Formats: sequence, C-alpha cells, structure tokens
Amino acid sequence: MREELRVAAYAVCVRDGQLLLARWVAGDGSKRWTLPGGGMDHGEDPYDTVIREVEEETGYTAEPTALLGVDSNRRQYPRRLGTVADFHGLRIVYEARVTGGDLRHETNGSTDMAAWHPLDTVPSLDRVGLVDVGLGLWRERPPSGHLEGWAPNAPRG
Repeated sequence: MREELRVAAYAVCVRDGQLLLARWVAGDGSKRWTLPGGGMDHGEDPYDTVIREVEEETGYTAEPTALLGVDSNRRQYPRRLGTVADFHGLRIVYEARVTGGDLRHETNGSTDMAAWHPLDTVPSLDRVGLVDVGLGLWRERPPSGHLEGWAPNAPRG
C-alpha cells in the first residue's frame, strides 16, 4: 500500500454573518462546498499557502488573523493497477479577513465557484466535512487547536 501525505492550509472567512466558501469539483464530477484553501507547494509556508489559495479560488486578497487549529484525516482509495493508497491529509485552518480584491470564480482549478453563504444556511449545503471542522474551530477556539469529539482519523472530506 502506498502512503500519501498532503499538507494544506484553509481559511475561515466570516463577514457580516456570512461564510466564504468555494465549490470543490471531485474527480467524478460531483460538487460540494469547502473552505477556500489547498495544498502547500514544496518549500512554501502555510501562512503564504492560505493567502495564495484564497486568491486563486475566490479572487480576494486575505489576511490570516489567527491560527485556529490543525485537522487530520485519513482514508484509503484505489489507485491504478489494483493498488490502494493510504492517504493522510493534514489541514491547517486559519481565520482570515478579506482585505481586497473582487469575488470571482476559479478557472481551470479544483473549484468552479466562490460565494458567501449566511452562517445559518451552511448546515443545509452539500459540503465537505472540513467546513464543519473549520466552523467548529472558529466558534470554539480550543486552546489545543483540536476539536473535542472529532476523531483524528475519521473519514471526512
């Protein structure tokens, strides 16, 4: 089994009671809302990653204002030639505020739309688990940076 590690940084941007989300397009074409963010480039600092990714996916310039926590997930998925990958995602979650730019959709990327959503409507959205983790970290601000009740290796998107 091949081990794969992906480190990424994401932003929780809340403004006027609304959450900024990007719509992720999975390999099978399905679409779910996620926090703006994504994978770190080799040698890149996670702080710089979240700034770059927010701009790529939403058109906004963002300033990280607090480190909310780190989330970890693990899953297995099939690879070519009948092998299986053991995937481990490490997700660094920041609170960020929009400082400039204009809302736009990403082209030729992993997302196809960006939008603000009222916080009270987020539970009804088709979303990945990271949205709930990010909002939980933003609301609770646990000193450990880890949400109680979330199993670190529980499968979530």
